Amino acid sequence: MPTVGPLHAQETTHSPAASNEIAQVEAEIDRIEAQTLERISSPPDNQIQQIELLGKLMLYDKQLSVNRNEACAFCHMPETGFTGPVSELNRTTGSYPGSVRTRFSDRKPQSHAYAPLSPVLHYNPGQGDLVGGNFWDMRATGRRLGNPAAEQAQGPPTNPVEMGLTDSACAVYRASQRPYRALFERVWGPQAFVIGWPANVEQVCNRPGPPPADDPTPVHVGPLDRGRIGATFDQMAQTIATYEASAEVSPFTSKFDAVLADKAQFTPQEQAGYDLFRGKAQCNSCHRDGGPGEDPRFTDFTASNIGVPRNPRLPYYQEQQPDALGYAANPDGASFIDGGVGRFLTQNHLLSQPSVVDANWVPLAPANQGRFQVPTLRNVDKRPYPGFVKAYGHNGYFTSLKSIVHFYNTRDALPRCLPDDPGEGTTCWPAPESTANLNTKRVGRLGLSDAEEDALVSFMQTRPTDTCRATSSEDDHLDGTGPPPGFRRMATHVSSKIDVPATISSKRSGAAASYD
Repeated sequence: MPTVGPLHAQETTHSPAASNEIAQVEAEIDRIEAQTLERISSPPDNQIQQIELLGKLMLYDKQLSVNRNEACAFCHMPETGFTGPVSELNRTTGSYPGSVRTRFSDRKPQSHAYAPLSPVLHYNPGQGDLVGGNFWDMRATGRRLGNPAAEQAQGPPTNPVEMGLTDSACAVYRASQRPYRALFERVWGPQAFVIGWPANVEQVCNRPGPPPADDPTPVHVGPLDRGRIGATFDQMAQTIATYEASAEVSPFTSKFDAVLADKAQFTPQEQAGYDLFRGKAQCNSCHRDGGPGEDPRFTDFTASNIGVPRNPRLPYYQEQQPDALGYAANPDGASFIDGGVGRFLTQNHLLSQPSVVDANWVPLAPANQGRFQVPTLRNVDKRPYPGFVKAYGHNGYFTSLKSIVHFYNTRDALPRCLPDDPGEGTTCWPAPESTANLNTKRVGRLGLSDAEEDALVSFMQTRPTDTCRATSSEDDHLDGTGPPPGFRRMATHVSSKIDVPATISSKRSGAAASYD
């Protein structure tokens, strides 16, 4: 388990198990990048496929982070459904370290699969909800670029606890030095990198963000060059979003999709879970499984506070003191309460803000305090081997589908836990991190039996028909706790057909991950 010092973020260290897994993920990212780079010598003729290729190269490019050590994919790998790929971090810290490895985020990584299907954030007065956007708090609105996933892609590069660049210009500068520059110029035009870079650009871009308060854009260029930087940064983001929307990442090829097409059948337990999903458990109210003219995306793109307890394992609670570089990610320390969408609308210490808040939405902040976007349930149980731990909820409090399903079912039926209560998560629950706008209509007292909970979990754990195998078959796994002998991370990135795992499985996980 990671050791978190009482005061300083720089005291956070990884366990040997976590460090070993991180090294494996980094090696796999390098392998995928090298394999993808081989394709640029003879790129596709089709422009859309060229953009998808570019987007993949950027997602796996660790050079776009301040210390050249963290690609976007570090938190979004295919073998886990494009979310956190390090089992030990999911089990312990919940959140992931950034390019500055002693800085951890305040939330667990979301999946970016199917993210481009989210609508531009808007307010629906009839149902009283904000709908759409990307990120747990919807802060990538899509209002400027017309695509929430593109604006989401602009958050991590300059987030001090993620990729850590001090200026968006640094992302553009680093991209101009990469092997895919010619392909980028072929797609977006030769003007993309015609920028008069200052002599100290390397020095500025090698210093982790945030920038000084009195110098928010420390790469000093003229207004025309700054405008070109902005345009190219937008094109980089749109490129990434195009890849995320591709069949390689968002393919709609799970078992659930096969059932819809009459090419597969549920097992009896899966069918029981699906019936509960659409009925007694009320999962389908928010994790929509489709309807006339509606894709089965397993989210309605709204936000809700399901009452997830605070996750004391988050290192973010310990990041209140300046680190070795003088940055304190969390001034509130242990008293921090994540306000979710309300926090975005009030712009309360956002770690990144790729989209501007619409002034018309500011009065909606009280009604959105404590609410988080309903995640898609697609890929909810996708994992490289059975014993791999996945985290659920905005802060990663839950580490199994069974536990979050049990929470949905019994949050208000079981008593509050006492400090260090051994029954936590089984016979009692801690208090919610925030009680603001708590969802009591569809969460907390569902009256499900243990067998019904298991049926929902079974429904979520249905394996996809197109999952790519590791070097050793998952069926070689013996004890259900660790990777199988000779395990190597799955090469799901190779085929455009392998991604959406168990939608069905995803469906009920939805129940579990429902309103987070």
